[in-house]
Amino acid sequence: MTDFQQLIRRLIADLEGRAESSREATATVELDQTRQGRLSRMDALQGQAMAQAAERRRAHEIQRLKAALARLERGEFGECLECGEPIAEARLRADPGATLCLDCASERERG
Repeated sequence: MTDFQQLIRRLIADLEGRAESSREATATVELDQTRQGRLSRMDALQGQAMAQAAERRRAHEIQRLKAALARLERGEFGECLECGEPIAEARLRADPGATLCLDCASERERG
């Protein structure tokens, strides 16, 4: 197993572990007014919305990392999907899910 495979698998396991531990925060908020006040319910709903957004971000990141593993297995990992040039190793270590070299990523951000 390559260094990048280990890194990516470790990141996926970490994200999946955090997702498991935060499942309770995304559970349905009980709206029984006799048990909690209006502000408490609003706080609970806001907390739930934030937890759901975090879960969506985690799921997206896991998907990006699994795609990176697939590219690695096909021998395409580290190649820019835009220009085909190699992506800098430092960039891949910082974000193994990166699909663009720095030049193409910068160009895309500029529009």
